[in-house]
Amino acid sequence: MRACRIAGVRDERVLQAVAAVPRASFVPRELVDWADEDSPLPIPHDQVTTQPSLVALMIEALELSGTEKVLEIGTGYGWQTALLAHLAEEVWSIERFADIAETARENLRRNGTERTQVVVGDGTQGLAESAPFDAILVAAAHTRVPEPLVSQLADDGRLVMPIGPGGREIVVKFVKTRGQVIRARDVIPAHFVRLVGQHGFPTD
Repeated sequence: MRACRIAGVRDERVLQAVAAVPRASFVPRELVDWADEDSPLPIPHDQVTTQPSLVALMIEALELSGTEKVLEIGTGYGWQTALLAHLAEEVWSIERFADIAETARENLRRNGTERTQVVVGDGTQGLAESAPFDAILVAAAHTRVPEPLVSQLADDGRLVMPIGPGGREIVVKFVKTRGQVIRARDVIPAHFVRLVGQHGFPTD
């Protein structure tokens, strides 16, 4: 939590969630000793778990009050999902890789996290059947917000996503106004994997 405060996180609800959810329960077993470090950790398929301070800053930018339905793109091993579940009413999460998704489900079950659904699929297409969402958090980079996510975000909803080519981005907060997402503010420079899918980068 100290690293999150140093990074500039001020929302006490976010800080309390970070303190309440042990990251060690959401990293590969062989990396448990590094779970408390403020650094990304590798998981299968050349993916990573984002460092805690960056996760906290992105979640803080969503301005969650506890009543929202949230869509997360990029479940990873589920730590960010668990934090969102602490701060929102309902969380839907899309993971591209089935084995990572199953690990996340198991991690969330073991941690006692409720009100979450992890779905295997193309995150760039969102989840139209569960829309609209009050907030969307994208944990992969593209040069623009995929149109399906724009359409599935509720009016006055917030969307936070790294904008860039993959590996050198600016995390941006968008707000939906009159059917369009408007760039509200830049959150922080960052490095993310590419957002792959029909409305993102092509599969490698």
